[in-house]
Amino acid sequence: MNAAKRNELFACLKSANPKPTTELEYRSPFELLIAVILSAQATDKSVNLATRKLFPQANTPEKMLLLGETGLIDCIKSIGLYKTKAKNILATCQLLIQNHQGEVPHTRELLEQLPGVGRKTANVILNTAFGEPTIAVDTHIFRVANRTGLAPGKTVLEVELKLLKVVSNEFRLDAHHWLILHGRYVCKARKPECSACKINHLCEYKDKNF
Repeated sequence: MNAAKRNELFACLKSANPKPTTELEYRSPFELLIAVILSAQATDKSVNLATRKLFPQANTPEKMLLLGETGLIDCIKSIGLYKTKAKNILATCQLLIQNHQGEVPHTRELLEQLPGVGRKTANVILNTAFGEPTIAVDTHIFRVANRTGLAPGKTVLEVELKLLKVVSNEFRLDAHHWLILHGRYVCKARKPECSACKINHLCEYKDKNF
């Protein structure tokens, strides 16, 4: 896909959704960090149901540690891998207090030192909480980037680096949200809804269905 088509693609997505954002519910960088850790192999809907119970009780690292593993598990046990996630969250809270005055750090390097935080999670925090023009590539974005021809790659990192290279500055801040929402609701894994797709005239997918 050439630069002109890429720009038109994002212009179409922007026209349909001028101010995209995450579907995770949060009110602070800390709440977003916890929600994203919980979202691994879980839906945003299931995470929101859990955090609606969790955050009124524990919306800071200090309060989360006071809640303890038993209290935390009670709030998140409906989410997959909840035992591992609970341990990671409490360990992360401990490090936030010890090393960062209880605040969420602003760099990928420091974020990736937190238990349960990998490159994708760090990119989500940097982009959504701190407004940095990064692109966190999940399964939806990986699929859309490859299927449309926007930024083909064999690995998540390859797709991320290619997107950062080819997406113009005008669209880079919101590209993550546009692509993930498009993959979640239109360009679905099993059967893309090409007839409802606002960018089907730009997409280079060979097996479009109408």
